[in-house]
Amino acid sequence: MDREAEPGLPIKLNPCSNGEFVPRPSSKVVREARRRARADSVEHARRLGLSRRQFLLSSMGAATGLLALNACAKESGGGRGGAFSVPPEAATETTAAADALGGAELIVDVQTHLLDYEGLAADAVDFGSGFPQAGCGEADPRRCFSIAHWAEELFVRSDTTMVVLSAIPVVGEANPLSIEVMQRARDTIDELCGDGRVLMQGHAVPDVGPVGAALDRMAEIAEAHPIAAWKVYTHTPGGWFLDDHDPEGVPIGEAFLAQVEALGIPIVAVHKGLSGGSRFASPVDLGPAARAHPDLAFVAYHSGYESGISEGPFDPAGGGVDRLVRTVSEAGPGPGGNVYAELGTTWRAVMGAPDEAAHVLGKLLVAVGEDNVLWGTDSIWYGSPQDQIQAFRAFEISTEFQDRYGYPALTPAVKAKVLGGNAARLYGVDAATVSSTCRFDPGDLEAARQSSALPNRTYGPVSASQVASTFAREHPWVMGP
Repeated sequence: MDREAEPGLPIKLNPCSNGEFVPRPSSKVVREARRRARADSVEHARRLGLSRRQFLLSSMGAATGLLALNACAKESGGGRGGAFSVPPEAATETTAAADALGGAELIVDVQTHLLDYEGLAADAVDFGSGFPQAGCGEADPRRCFSIAHWAEELFVRSDTTMVVLSAIPVVGEANPLSIEVMQRARDTIDELCGDGRVLMQGHAVPDVGPVGAALDRMAEIAEAHPIAAWKVYTHTPGGWFLDDHDPEGVPIGEAFLAQVEALGIPIVAVHKGLSGGSRFASPVDLGPAARAHPDLAFVAYHSGYESGISEGPFDPAGGGVDRLVRTVSEAGPGPGGNVYAELGTTWRAVMGAPDEAAHVLGKLLVAVGEDNVLWGTDSIWYGSPQDQIQAFRAFEISTEFQDRYGYPALTPAVKAKVLGGNAARLYGVDAATVSSTCRFDPGDLEAARQSSALPNRTYGPVSASQVASTFAREHPWVMGP
């Protein structure tokens, strides 16, 4: 790989999907912000005596991108509700950039993925095989999603401390993220960094085959592997709800939740949002299920977000995130209860629209409480999550939006909870016991990232045709009902 090739902008605002939705085209604000960031980066690199590559792999490059986004949002008439607190000097001073975008807090990413094809049959489904992965240095593009690349993107190229490996909706021997693959990844990181960096989910599929057999399989997984949570997709393949409220759905929700309680692993991570038209991906069932099962924790992956909806103030009849707000407030436990909102893909999708991002974060913080919003990035689909981390660290909800809509301030304490503290509490992690083997000096990490051969790139599909041609086989809801 050419180490001198331009790596791309560090704040990756380009359209990209995890394969479960068609990404929005770049807005005029984002297009102009990217143009300015690129021009400013050329000038700043020249003044500092750095190559463009070095600058674009630095925190100063990230600060330059966020400053450009701030300016373009304000010039367009936005930026009144959300903005990135980055001083101008952060674009050219390493210390100022580190102060604005760096941190030493615990970061627990509760939604990460990898794909390991080792040992799979040659004719196994190539989950994600059509993604535009060129550029990771591998002759076989599928290896861009390997354990080694996942580890580098998460633990070296970002400030992530711990991760949860989250199951994907592939069943059987063709699964490149099976529980056995997760175990190999966990063992790999344990050898490198010490125990405790990787938590695993068991993939529960109560709607595949006889219910009894599926529940027995859950018991087998729990017996054989140290799983920390269960992952379910209620909208594929059959369509069902956790609370069994819909007579047209398969009535397996209560049986599944009873088995979760019996097995003593009380965290249910459920895909809610990015539905592609499936009503079974709505979070409408979360409130009633949480109320009926107070000893379980329900983590709403994606927080009900839909890429086709522009998020604004809460609308009682609204879609997207409003659906999660509604079910928690009307039928569920309310703030601080047993429903958690997870930000994977959601934060990445809205961080290029600061006012929309302020509404999403503000609504979630009010609905589930500041102790129940969880950090997730849905990486490796979006490459290194460092840009998502840096943007979140710098993001603020304006006092205007706080006063008008009742949103809380995004203080450093609240951000620390979201980035890692809340997940540590949920999963019973003592931050003080997490191995420090892979915690490097920030200055050393900055230097290492500037010399990286890898670019600032995303790995997921970027167009409707790519989404349709890649995940359609494994994600049938992408094509709609």
